[in-house]
Amino acid sequence: MAVGWARDGAVQEQIDATVEDAVKLARERLPEGESLAHCEECEAVIPEARRKAIPGVRLCVNCQEGLEEEQTTFTGFNRSASKDSQLR
Repeated sequence: MAVGWARDGAVQEQIDATVEDAVKLARERLPEGESLAHCEECEAVIPEARRKAIPGVRLCVNCQEGLEEEQTTFTGFNRSASKDSQLR
């Protein structure tokens, strides 16, 4: 059931598009290539277990956590269809 002026299936299409965008972003963030022995940012040693678990790893755990915090602060998409977004 669609709401307001939306056609049938529009809500599901918005949900699907949001999920597809999130999957695409996650795939883009996956490391590629050979793992590094030392972190690109702080030069700390990256443990062998981490290098084996995540092929192409380039950052230590601390630097990776900081990067992920920065990346999750802005999504760039507003598909909520709230009245506020429609009035602007």
